[in-house]
Amino acid sequence: MSRVKPGLATDELEKSLGYFFADKGLLTEALTHKSFYHEAKDKAFPHNERLEFLGDSVVGLIIVEYLFLMKENYSESVLAKMKSYLVSEPVLADIAGVISLARHLSLGKGEESTGGRGKKSILSNTLEALIGALYLDGGFEKTREIVLRLFKNKIEGAILSGEFYDHKTELQEKTQLLYGTLPEYRVIKQQGEEHKRVFTVAVFLEGRELGTATGRRKKEAETRAAEKALEKLAQE
Repeated sequence: MSRVKPGLATDELEKSLGYFFADKGLLTEALTHKSFYHEAKDKAFPHNERLEFLGDSVVGLIIVEYLFLMKENYSESVLAKMKSYLVSEPVLADIAGVISLARHLSLGKGEESTGGRGKKSILSNTLEALIGALYLDGGFEKTREIVLRLFKNKIEGAILSGEFYDHKTELQEKTQLLYGTLPEYRVIKQQGEEHKRVFTVAVFLEGRELGTATGRRKKEAETRAAEKALEKLAQE
């Protein structure tokens, strides 16, 4: 079994966070997966599920507060979609990757052998546990500062790309209801080198163009085109 003890082994993680725990036991608990705990109850710290439960609420509050106070004054439904996206398993796992959280997990032999360090569910849950531990050790203000720094690129990227909002599904449901048919997306232009390609996508309904948009990925361009199509349909 792999065991990370508080001390030098977690210095790298704490440097990534920009925070050093006063109570190293909290940090160790946050990094202890239940698989390790169940294999070594006599030696292990408590596993991190209680901290995960706490951290889930803490990160949710911090993200919602930040979005709520933005000058754009997003509606409740948009806030809900943005929050749901930003605290989703893939986003949390990505952030866990940025701080190399997987290297510091304490996993049981079975979980280790089946690739537990790479599982998005384990990484996202551990990040929430770590945020719960931060809250208990450093208080809300310090935790807010760290969470917003960690989530900064994800928040900005979601707002810019519209990934948090499923315009394509909304457009599909609307066109089925009103016209009994589905929209069609077509790539009408590709520009730039392969690693810097920009796609231009148009969305059509029964041959009529409803919206055109660009994006660095086809999905991003389709989402933006769907948003424009919804705006157009709303004006008709």
